[in-house]
Amino acid sequence: MLDKKIVDLINLQINKEFYSSFFYMDMANYYTDQSLNGFANWFNIQTQEEYAHAMLFVQYLQLNGEKVVLEAIAKPMVEFKDHKHPLVAAYDHELMVTRSINDIYAVAFDQKDFKTMQFLDWFVKEQAEEEQNVDEMIKRYDLFGTDARGLYMLDQELGQRTYAPPTLTL
Repeated sequence: MLDKKIVDLINLQINKEFYSSFFYMDMANYYTDQSLNGFANWFNIQTQEEYAHAMLFVQYLQLNGEKVVLEAIAKPMVEFKDHKHPLVAAYDHELMVTRSINDIYAVAFDQKDFKTMQFLDWFVKEQAEEEQNVDEMIKRYDLFGTDARGLYMLDQELGQRTYAPPTLTL
């Protein structure tokens, strides 16, 4: 049985992960409207990944006999100003998700909840990758994205991304 504080934090994280999926779907829709289908593809895959992350947290609670509490998912309230804006918003969002996971980890550490810490280890590594990927996209956009041909090539490259389900086993 998990400590109530851990359960509450994980339930909040489930909502954050579902929101992340929703948030990235909004970005994919923006890029689709801009005819940047490669960027849209990249964010559609992010949508799938975030949904899968939420489900991993759901399964963790279920496997530990804990109640999953689903909350309403807020509507993304971002109006994108230009093609770079969703990338910066995604980076800021990933930093927030990282802080949230680290907060859960800190509570688990304080409680010597090694099982939860081991479960969260995968997410800590995943968040480092998520931040790095978005940061790299911003840097590449800054290098190539303001030139029409460079933007086209970057869009084509992002269109090649495929979804790979999480490798975490519970």
